[in-house]
Amino acid sequence: MTKSRHIIREVEEGSIAWELELEPGDELLSINGNAIEDVFDYHYLVNDEEILLLVKKANGEEWELEVEKEYEEDLGIVFENSLMDEYRSCSNHCIFCFIDQMPPGMRETLYFKDDDSRLSFLQGNYVTLTNMSDHDIDRIIEYHLAPINISFHTTNPELRRRMLHNRFAGDIFPKVDRLYQAGIEMNGQIVLCKGINDAKELERSIKDLSEYLPHLKSVSVVPVGLSRFREGLYPLEPFDKEDACRVIDQIEIWQKRLYEQYGLHFIHASDEWYLLAERKLPEEERYDGYLQLENGVGMLRLLEEQVTEALEGQEGDDRRETLAFATGNLAYPFISRYMEKIQKKFPNVQVRGYNIKNRFFGEQITVSGLLTGQDLIQQLKGKELGEYLLLPCNMLRSGENVFLDDVTVEDVERELKVSVKIVGEEGADLIEAVLNREAGREHKRRQMYEQTNCSYSGTAQCGKIHTF
Repeated sequence: MTKSRHIIREVEEGSIAWELELEPGDELLSINGNAIEDVFDYHYLVNDEEILLLVKKANGEEWELEVEKEYEEDLGIVFENSLMDEYRSCSNHCIFCFIDQMPPGMRETLYFKDDDSRLSFLQGNYVTLTNMSDHDIDRIIEYHLAPINISFHTTNPELRRRMLHNRFAGDIFPKVDRLYQAGIEMNGQIVLCKGINDAKELERSIKDLSEYLPHLKSVSVVPVGLSRFREGLYPLEPFDKEDACRVIDQIEIWQKRLYEQYGLHFIHASDEWYLLAERKLPEEERYDGYLQLENGVGMLRLLEEQVTEALEGQEGDDRRETLAFATGNLAYPFISRYMEKIQKKFPNVQVRGYNIKNRFFGEQITVSGLLTGQDLIQQLKGKELGEYLLLPCNMLRSGENVFLDDVTVEDVERELKVSVKIVGEEGADLIEAVLNREAGREHKRRQMYEQTNCSYSGTAQCGKIHTF
C-alpha cells in the first residue's frame, strides 16, 4: 500500500505553523517520531502541549521543530488532502444504491461510492463497516472517536449479505460488539425496501439493535429512494400510504417501550413517512435532540420551531416585497405555511411558492437537494417570480454555485430573468432572506466534503440534503 504524502496546501496567518515559517508545498513527515497514517493520527498526535514536528521543505531540507502550545491547540495547517489519505471506495453492491441510479454524463465525483469510516466522524456519513479492518476498529477505540454512524439496514446476517451483495456484509456485528464494549457512541440507519427488510425483518432489526442501547443512541428508518434510471437493477417497489402507516405504527410502539426503559425514543421514522401517511409530524420532544437530523428525521419539525422563534423576535411593519420560493414536493407545503406566518406579520410581503417536480431523476424523488438547475428553469420559465427567487442551499454543490447537473446559479438567473437568493439551513436564514434584501446574495453553499453513499438517504445524497 502506497503511503500518502501530507503536503501543506495552506497555512493560516498568525497560527503556530505561520510562526514556524511553514509554507504551502512543505511536507509533514512525522509527529513525535510517529508516521502519520491519516487525519485521525494527525489530530490525535498534535493535541499534546509539547510536540516534535519533522517537516520536509519544498527545497528538500528537513526541519525538526519543537513546539510548545496549549493542549488541543491547532497548528493552523490545511493539507492538500483533507483526509491525509486516499478515500476508501465502497465494496458493496447494494440493491438500493442511489449512485447506480444516476444518469450518465454527470460530474465524476457523483459516481464515486465512498464507504469511509473517517467521513463518518468528520462529515456524518453512514458507513457499512464491511471494509473496516480490526486495525480500523482498534484506532477508533484507542482515539475514542465518536459518534460513528452505521448503515445497518438489517440485523439478519444472510439478508444483509443479499441486500449489500457482499459475502462479508453479514459479519459486522462482532465489530459493533467491540465498539459497544468500548463505550463508543453510535448512530444507525435502515434504508427500508418494500417486501425485503420491512415488516417482520424490521421488527427483528429494531429488537436486535435496541440491545446496543445506550451506546447506540438512535436508529433512523428511511424509505428507499427510487430514480427513473433503474433499468437492469434489482426490482424495488415504492411504498404507498398504507405501507407508511404500518411503518410508523411499528416504530411508535417501539418508541414508547424504549423510552420507558432508557429515556430515549431510539428508533425514528424519517419525515417522509409521515408525509406519505398524511399524518402529523411528531412533537419536538420525540426526536431526542434531533440525533438523526441529517437523515431527514425531524428536519421539518426543527425548521418550524426555528421559524416560529425567529418570527417572535420580529416587529411587523408595512414593508413591500414581492418574491418567490421554489422547493421539492417534500418541503413545499411546510414552506408555504411558514411563508403564511411571515405574511401575517408583514402583510405587504407577497410570496409565491412553486412546487418543483423532479423530472430529472423521477417524480418519486421529493427532496429539494436532488433538484437540478434544468428542472428549475423548465418549470419556472414564464412564471411570476417577483424581485427575487429563494432557493435552498442544499441544491448546490459544496462550496460552489453549481447544481447537480452543472447548471450554475447565474444560468438560472439569466434564464428566468430574476435575482436568486440562496437560503441557509436554519429557520432564521429563511426569515432573513425574505425580510432582508441583502441576505442570501452569496451564491455559494458553505464548504463541506462532497460525499456519496449507497443509499439516497441522509448525508449520502450527494452532499447534505435538507428539506427546503
